[in-house]
Amino acid sequence: MSGQQQVEDAILARRERVNEAIPEELPVTRPEGLYEATRYLLDAGGKRLRPTVLLLVAEALLDVDPLSADYREFPTLDGGRADVMSAAVAIEVIQTFTLIHDDIMDDDALRRGVPAVHEEYDLSTAILAGDTLYAKAFEFLLSTGAAPERTVAANERLATTCTRICEGQSLDIEFEQRDAVTPDEYLEMVELKTAVLYGAAAAIPATLLGADAETVEALYNHGLDVGRAFQIQDDLLDLTTPSEKLGKQRGSDLVENKQTLVTLHARQQGVDVENLVDTTSVEAVTEAEIDEAVQRLREAGSIEYAQDRAQDLVRSGKENLEVLPDNEARDLLSGIADYLVEREY
Repeated sequence: MSGQQQVEDAILARRERVNEAIPEELPVTRPEGLYEATRYLLDAGGKRLRPTVLLLVAEALLDVDPLSADYREFPTLDGGRADVMSAAVAIEVIQTFTLIHDDIMDDDALRRGVPAVHEEYDLSTAILAGDTLYAKAFEFLLSTGAAPERTVAANERLATTCTRICEGQSLDIEFEQRDAVTPDEYLEMVELKTAVLYGAAAAIPATLLGADAETVEALYNHGLDVGRAFQIQDDLLDLTTPSEKLGKQRGSDLVENKQTLVTLHARQQGVDVENLVDTTSVEAVTEAEIDEAVQRLREAGSIEYAQDRAQDLVRSGKENLEVLPDNEARDLLSGIADYLVEREY
């Protein structure tokens, strides 16, 4: 079995466990319309990469066999027990909350190949669904049964993470109105908007299971690095992946004038990024326009530049995994870091 296949199988196996846990944690109850909307995107799919990272960190810390692991009664480093699956679901519902609100702000019609929540239901219901998921995440993280001081620290990490995500989203919106954004500013925005949730996914299980502060911090930094690389790859996929695979209109970032590492580099090379495609609307842009724009960006070296930066971040992130015991779960975390910048959708 190839290393890539092993990583994909590991993600699939843990995704199935997380998918089984989601309806347990988030059943559809009264008012049904609200809870159907909160479950809508969760039930539509998703790779569950962040909860997979969380579960693998837990496995690596204790060198637990995943085939026999009881994530609901997971051993801690000092002989106790904690429900790391509730923590994994908490991370996934925070991710889903951000997607719902992001689609509203960007007026995106599709997500994961289905109509966005505000399109499938209505704007008010979508806002409420996102808010409900946000609140539920803290309920789930409070119910892990970990020691009180660890529970408080984990919830503090998640609360700070959510604040940082909002800061990053605000910067992303601000950048759309600015003529000049530096690569460092872009990477700061990406860290806040995207990477901090990967950092939380890697650090929170270590906190709940009683790892020392040095280990927790190294794992958080691992998540920050691979999370930034993930976002850079997402920006690249927006340009290069067919819409049906992407689950939304290809090239939407160019149409919406979003600042990415690709476009920032292209501007530095003298490319007139604003006029690469028709910016009237996402629906107005054609595949031929996107193809031509991508070719222009390739010729400027901008796509290769972004790919190289993503690979550098992955290498840095993998170095932080050295705080973990040398076992299969750590190897899989390293493989997932590579997968994040090698995936095609």
